[in-house]
Amino acid sequence: MKILGIIPSRYASTRFPAKPLHLIAGKPLVQHVVERCQLAKSLSEVIVATDDERIAAVARKFCRVEMTHEDHPSGSDRIAEVAARVGCDAVVNIQGDEPLMDPAVIDAVAGALERFEMSTAATPIRSVEEFESPNVVKVVVGTNGRALYFSRRMIPYLRDFAAKPSAEQLAAFPFLKHLGIYGFRRQTLLDLVKHPVSPLEHAEKLEQLRALEHGIAIGVVTVDYDSIGVDVPADVARVELLLRGNR
Repeated sequence: MKILGIIPSRYASTRFPAKPLHLIAGKPLVQHVVERCQLAKSLSEVIVATDDERIAAVARKFCRVEMTHEDHPSGSDRIAEVAARVGCDAVVNIQGDEPLMDPAVIDAVAGALERFEMSTAATPIRSVEEFESPNVVKVVVGTNGRALYFSRRMIPYLRDFAAKPSAEQLAAFPFLKHLGIYGFRRQTLLDLVKHPVSPLEHAEKLEQLRALEHGIAIGVVTVDYDSIGVDVPADVARVELLLRGNR
C-alpha cells in the first residue's frame, strides 16, 4: 500500500501568525514536523500542502510541496485536494504544529488502514485538567477497535461516580484523549469531503463526526504518546527545551 504523509500548513493564524515558519531551535516549525514524519517507516513520501507561497518556498528545501486552494474549511479538505491528483492508496494527515510527533504513532495509524477505511490515535487521559477541558477531545472505542463517538464532553458518563470529584472519576475508568492525526484510504477521503457538514459535526465542531454519521468505520490505535503542539508563541520555549532533551 502506497501511503503518503500530508501536512496541511496555513500561514494565517489568529493566535500565532506565520507559525509554520517560526524558528524553533534554529529550524522552521514545519521542517521539524516534516523531519519527524520522514522517520516513519510506513510513508512513501511526505508532502506539505499549503496555499501560501512563503511556506512553499521554505518547505521545498526539504520535502515535496503541493499548492492548494485558499478556501478549504478543514485540513481534511486540503489534503483531499492533494490526494485527488497524486497517485496513492492512502494518506495520513499529520498536524503541522507538532514538532515532536512520534514516527511510531504515524506507523500505527497507517497500519490500521489495513483493517479500517479511516484511522486515528488516542492516548489515556492523565490529568484532571485534560479530563475537564472541552479543548481535549474524548473518544470511546468498541471491542473491535472502532470509534463509537468523539466528544468535547466527558464520555462515557459514569453514573455511579457522577457526584464524585473529577479525580475519582478519572481513576475509575480508562478515559481516552483523541490525538489529531488521521489516516484515510484514498477513496474514503475523497468521498467524505463531498458530504456537507453534518449535524453532530456542527454541534461539537469535530470534523471526524461527519465520518461516523456517514457510516465510515474509524479504527483507533491506543498509543503511549501525548501530543505536544505549538499553539501560541509561549509554547516555543517549552518545545525547545523538550527538543534539547531528545538529543
